[in-house]
Amino acid sequence: MREIKLTLPVSEEQVRALNVGDMVLLSGVLYTGRDAVHKHLYEGKSIPVDIRGSAIYHCGPVVVKTESGEWSVRAAGPTTSTREEPYQATVIEKFGIRAVIGKGGMGAKTLKACKDFGCVYLHAVGGAAQVLAETVQKVRGVSMLEEFGSPEAIWELEVKDFPALVTIDAHGNSLHADVAASSEQKLNEVLGTKK
Repeated sequence: MREIKLTLPVSEEQVRALNVGDMVLLSGVLYTGRDAVHKHLYEGKSIPVDIRGSAIYHCGPVVVKTESGEWSVRAAGPTTSTREEPYQATVIEKFGIRAVIGKGGMGAKTLKACKDFGCVYLHAVGGAAQVLAETVQKVRGVSMLEEFGSPEAIWELEVKDFPALVTIDAHGNSLHADVAASSEQKLNEVLGTKK
């Protein structure tokens, strides 16, 4: 396993140099986006931030205001990514994002978009919300808070060494598809069936 440090935004060339199994430590600015944001972008609507070259994180962070009036992230665990499968390929193509972060993987449409447009899927560890929150150095801003509410808003997070594993690369490889195929083969062997 290679460990690669990347600073967002990243280029297509940097993304295409990554392979399934690489451990990535992200620094720079990433943007959260869940169902409401993805549907909004899929419908061709604009957002007040430029996500081109950056990462979109399937996350509804727990964020509070401190006594000084600044935002503080208390938990920042990944959301299950398959919910965004209907939208993700279009968002990758139209908005030029280079990484999608979440948990559980994504489907064939997103896999193809990653290959066609130079993007990777990065698997973040579920159940480590507080640990991942510790990588957030600062909340740079928040967009669409009034429209979508806190968990669905676009949080602009400045992170340092945010850890994630490449499980879909820009070459058409998917660890998730490989595991599913292997599991199906083993199941068929156990059941004595062939496919």
